[in-house]
Amino acid sequence: MRFPLRVHIFRGQLEAAPFLGLFMLLLMLLLFSSRLVSVPGVPIQLPQTEPLPGLTEPMLVVAVDRHGQFYFEHQVCDPATLRARLATRVSSEPRLPALVVEADRDVRYEVLVRLSLLAREAGLKQVLLATRPAPVPELAPVRR
Repeated sequence: MRFPLRVHIFRGQLEAAPFLGLFMLLLMLLLFSSRLVSVPGVPIQLPQTEPLPGLTEPMLVVAVDRHGQFYFEHQVCDPATLRARLATRVSSEPRLPALVVEADRDVRYEVLVRLSLLAREAGLKQVLLATRPAPVPELAPVRR
């Protein structure tokens, strides 16, 4: 294969249009891949444990923040309202196996006991605590 021998380096003025097109493309990709809409919620830091077996059936989920506030179906609930709403859901769906509690790791033990008693009064048979799996340890680099 023969290559041309008289290749000249371009020394003219660069056009701005191709660079602007590339910049706009990168800007659109950045905007579409970022979160423009914030998801409402309460920041909860679950405690870490070893992997535990999970549930495959439908379940009810209650979140508890570090101040002991209960959240059920994306709404703040006081204990009396929570008991009534849980009892309503259990009566409409009697096959619900458990209540899963997503509690912040700083929640006091008394709050969790009070929540489990509320769930028992509402008719749920089982209360489970949600945890976050421990991070996978990094593998040691392979030496050659």
